[in-house]
Amino acid sequence: MIIGKVTGTVVTTLGHPAFKRRRLLVVQPLTLPGEQPSGDFIALDNTHAGVGDTVLVNREGNGARQVLQDPDAPVVSVIVGIVDSLTIPSLE
Repeated sequence: MIIGKVTGTVVTTLGHPAFKRRRLLVVQPLTLPGEQPSGDFIALDNTHAGVGDTVLVNREGNGARQVLQDPDAPVVSVIVGIVDSLTIPSLE
């Protein structure tokens, strides 16, 4: 699981049946100060998140398929929650 910020949406002309009624969103992983940022990725939305939302993402294929209740879904990352607030204690 990681925490990230939704930065955009993905529009497709064709989609897999497992994606029916779900959006594909671009997620930027959040990092602590001083950590090297990793690249953005695409996640299937299971929560009605939108651009600007902070989200909790399951980035493990089997767990993502369990969330979707579809053992054959071609998905690796799925948004499983919207984070209301986040507090990071001082690391000093």
